[in-house]
Amino acid sequence: MTTPFAELLTWTTRGTNLAYLLAAVLFILALAGLSKQETAQRGNTFGIAGMAIALVATIIKALVQSHTEPEHYRSALTTAILIALAMAIGAGIGIPRARGVEMTGMPELIALLHSFVGLAAVLIGFNSWLHPQGLTADMESFHLGEVFLGVFIGAVTFTGSIIAYLKLSGKIKGAPLTLPGRNLLNLGILLASLAFMVIFILSGGHGVWAWVSIIAMTVLALLLGLHLVAAIGGGDMPVVVSMLNSYSGWAAAAAGFMLSNPLLIITGALVGSSGAYLSFIMCRAMNRSFISVILGGFGSDGGAVADDRDYGSHTETSVAETAELLREAKNVMITPGYGMAVAQAQYPVAELTRKLRERGVNVTFGIHPVAGRLPGHMNVLLAEAKVPYDIVTEMDEVNDDFDTVDVVLVIGANDTVNPIAYEPGSPIAGMPVLKVWEAEHVIVFKRSMGAGYAGVQNPLFFNDNTDMLLGDAKDSVNGIIADL
Repeated sequence: MTTPFAELLTWTTRGTNLAYLLAAVLFILALAGLSKQETAQRGNTFGIAGMAIALVATIIKALVQSHTEPEHYRSALTTAILIALAMAIGAGIGIPRARGVEMTGMPELIALLHSFVGLAAVLIGFNSWLHPQGLTADMESFHLGEVFLGVFIGAVTFTGSIIAYLKLSGKIKGAPLTLPGRNLLNLGILLASLAFMVIFILSGGHGVWAWVSIIAMTVLALLLGLHLVAAIGGGDMPVVVSMLNSYSGWAAAAAGFMLSNPLLIITGALVGSSGAYLSFIMCRAMNRSFISVILGGFGSDGGAVADDRDYGSHTETSVAETAELLREAKNVMITPGYGMAVAQAQYPVAELTRKLRERGVNVTFGIHPVAGRLPGHMNVLLAEAKVPYDIVTEMDEVNDDFDTVDVVLVIGANDTVNPIAYEPGSPIAGMPVLKVWEAEHVIVFKRSMGAGYAGVQNPLFFNDNTDMLLGDAKDSVNGIIADL
């Protein structure tokens, strides 16, 4: 006879599955909305709604299971207290951090969050191995395989994201770590991990060999994640963030398999596939190999270093001279970079754009695919400042039009406008850049004459048609607005 509690659990399970299905649909709509600036806010709303539904459904199911299933040793009250405690700790750390982070700090915050997903996958994997539930004999080998893969992906994601965080936050140098035979080293780790997986499955997950194989693999995976990202140059970190986003998705999907949670599987697959596709798009835009990104061979070729040649002397300009140049211009292109985010100059830039357009000047923005420190960084900043979407264009749309531009304002950009990318052997060789030097006049807003994030000097700064407007970009733009 079916007990009332068993019937309650059955209906709860059905309701949870329906809630998961609705949440999955909302997540797909969120991704669709985030594909365009005009619909991004709606996409965020769908994502928040989907996560809220999934969270509530999961908590209700956990409470009902703890009260009805004998293998769950805790009471519903104890389970509720543990869930509330975990959420309180997470919210206590996450909310103040998220509320206080500037847009300049978003890339490293995202990288840090990816590391949490990886660590969670590792912990879930070990727990699922040590305390399996509801496994039949014919499913045991499959379960051991998913545990092993989940721990492997999670460990790679964890240390890779930590290194990305340290690079993006400036706590370690952005230059690539180029160990001798690094590709063979990565391949060796993959082959050794595969051998350990075979041993782990054949051992049935029991005995000393099971412990040796899974711990050895975990250590190797942690080292692999560290090396994969350490081998990537600082100028290429936006693609790394996208790649780690994909890794964290697959780690979440692996955790979903281990927990028999369909929504976690779906969500992880959505994040993993969309992150991989975004990485592919960015690699194609930057003339890089997608396979090299995955294998950690992205960035410097290991032998190229920034040279110390004499490019001559640069010329400096003033706020008043720049304002006068803009008064006479008909076509103005603005190419922003990470320096604009650091100076929080997006609002003055938006105001300058408005004033110039009121004067009949044609103003457009040229956005490099990796401008800033994460995909879409500049687009978010400009949207935040209410710059019209229709004048914000991608590099491919404008790169052949610079010869028709009277004045280019390079605001905080460096590596993305560096013509040294056309020199074979340079640290950013082959990376498409905005050809701003083809314009009639180029004004570069920069704090100093120092090299960019990739550590490469920029010959653009010494061109005859380039003038440097040194100082804080926000103050400089405000000065130009006042002069106009």
